Amino acid sequence: MKILAISGSARRNSTNTAMLRAVSAVASDEIEIAVFDGVGSLPVFSPDLEGESLPEAVRDFIALIARSDGVIIASPEYVRSIPGGLKNAIDWLVSGDEIVHKPIALLHASHRGDDMLAGLRTVLATITDRFAGDIFLRLPLMKLEPAEVVQAVEMAENRSKVRAYLQAFSAIALKTTRPPEVPAGAIQ
Repeated sequence: MKILAISGSARRNSTNTAMLRAVSAVASDEIEIAVFDGVGSLPVFSPDLEGESLPEAVRDFIALIARSDGVIIASPEYVRSIPGGLKNAIDWLVSGDEIVHKPIALLHASHRGDDMLAGLRTVLATITDRFAGDIFLRLPLMKLEPAEVVQAVEMAENRSKVRAYLQAFSAIALKTTRPPEVPAGAIQ
């Protein structure tokens, strides 16, 4: 199972990025998590840059999405909304089909941010028919330094929650990414 974990933060010492890296470290051996922390390096979306003019950074980002079995997004809330960098990254995906049937779930590093989460849920339910809105984990990590985030995620109680969350998401992702079985003797 290959999961792409996207941090919605462009901050160097982002709590969300640290959380995603810590989650990757405690995942079971069957789950490989790659963390994308480059939303701040993507150029501003423009339909004029799609197709042959697609910037290399965007092409690489889209390739990461395409190679994954599912996507997890963790993001801060900026002014009660989705951060511009994350929204921009999502905008780059809407005209392609790499995200349309991709399972997506949310992971959150704060006890607040419900306005952003509501907006993000609306956006994600619009761009994919596999948004797993009922698979959600919130860890109270806000204001912790990256090393403290790692320690918090590694605590037995949080490690257990993270593994259960990843297991639930993996089950959904496997169900939606595996090709349907063809009955024996059927013409293909």
